Amino acid sequence: MSDSVQEFKQEMASWWATEISDIAPGSIRLRGHDIEELMAEWDFVSVIGLMLGRRRPSEIEGRLLNAALVASVDHGPQAPSIAAARMAATCGVGLNNAVATGVNLLGDTHGGAGQQCVELLYEIDEQRAEAGSLDEAVTKVIGRWRTKTKYLPGFGHRFHPRDPRRDPMIGMLNEAVAAGAISGKYLEAGLAIERNLSEGRSRPIPMNIDGATAIVYAELGFPAPLARGLFVLARSVGLVAHAWEETQSNSRIKGPMPKSILPSYVGPNPRA
Repeated sequence: MSDSVQEFKQEMASWWATEISDIAPGSIRLRGHDIEELMAEWDFVSVIGLMLGRRRPSEIEGRLLNAALVASVDHGPQAPSIAAARMAATCGVGLNNAVATGVNLLGDTHGGAGQQCVELLYEIDEQRAEAGSLDEAVTKVIGRWRTKTKYLPGFGHRFHPRDPRRDPMIGMLNEAVAAGAISGKYLEAGLAIERNLSEGRSRPIPMNIDGATAIVYAELGFPAPLARGLFVLARSVGLVAHAWEETQSNSRIKGPMPKSILPSYVGPNPRA
């Protein structure tokens, strides 16, 4: 075989080089594990940990990751991603198109708070050594964030006075700290932010599920962008369920409001 042909084959083989999947005729391996082993002995959450975190989570870590994913599955048709998927499902597109429509609405404002909160937690952890105390680090970092945004990601909720998912998630995190499964430093940081935001207020600003799951992802060592990826993964389950339900209603071209209600017109008056 000529050198040029050999170089071409090497270039082709390295074009999509990956550490994730090793596929050959009659063989499938994911990060070194045979697919037969994963199918028989691993659950889906453990495979997510392997694929994204490069290792199988411990039993306690797996429970935390599972709880974080379950908590993010659905928040009703009033959520823009769910509503968009349901509308798309009535427009003659396939289930995959309807789900993609919903996923494509998960941006910085709707769906991105988890990633942003992980970034916040990591920044506080870096500042902590320099500041000398956790509370001081929290105050400094919150001050910097306040120059960029009115809302701190992961805290407060436009619908729930207190997010019902917050306390169970924090309880599981406390149990994981007590068992030595996680460090607990990001849990401490999240609770310190909550105290800081609520100080001196008649109505406290509790952590929401984005903040609670951000603590899970930070404690498990995920890079911040993967927090959004994991939210998308979880919410896709809800999108499939809602889009499928809408296809069974036989509705056609369902808009954002009933036909009897029309948007307010605020343009110029009719012209002669």
